Amino acid sequence: MIKDKDIAKKIAELLLQIKAVKIQPSNPFTWASGWKSPIYCDNRIILSYPMIRNHIRQNFAKLIMEEFGKPDVIAGVATGAIGIGVLVAEELGLPFVYVRPEPKSHGKQNQIEGFLEKGSNVVVIEDLISTGKSSLNAVNALKEAGANVKGMVAIFSYEFEESAQNFNNENVKLLTLSNYPILIEQALDSNYISEKEIDALNNWCKKPSRWLN
Repeated sequence: MIKDKDIAKKIAELLLQIKAVKIQPSNPFTWASGWKSPIYCDNRIILSYPMIRNHIRQNFAKLIMEEFGKPDVIAGVATGAIGIGVLVAEELGLPFVYVRPEPKSHGKQNQIEGFLEKGSNVVVIEDLISTGKSSLNAVNALKEAGANVKGMVAIFSYEFEESAQNFNNENVKLLTLSNYPILIEQALDSNYISEKEIDALNNWCKKPSRWLN
């Protein structure tokens, strides 16, 4: 869910501008899952653009304060959200931890890196939401460590139906700065895509695992 469409459109514009998001339905990408996709999103590129990363950092901080109040800790999901998570924690003057997909196989075998006191109120930062499974894995690791997870905020979501179901099933509140429908609207407004590409882009989002199959 997004809270401000104007902010969402601006974020979408910036992501397209720096090519953090690429849209090419005529020459699809192949995701690690094997899915064919007309879009590829790499939000780590944001960190290379100071003005844009600061814009996103400030909007994240504002959203967190408005929706959750000031938490005790900011947590980033490794690895994509570590950088932006640190920036948000710095903006809010809060401690930061990050969550690995699974515990390390050596050393202290940590899954959560950094100091996290039991009972801490935590807001989780994510860069990108697809099905939501890896993001919710991080949330569950934090809960198992005794944290009170207030919710998650992400830069961008593909808005898959599966993702909405997964977050609802886990009763985790998710807010995003922008999302796929807003991105497509902005891409069309700025002539990044044409009207004839809209049907393919909408059909992919409805059934991403079966698109072109």
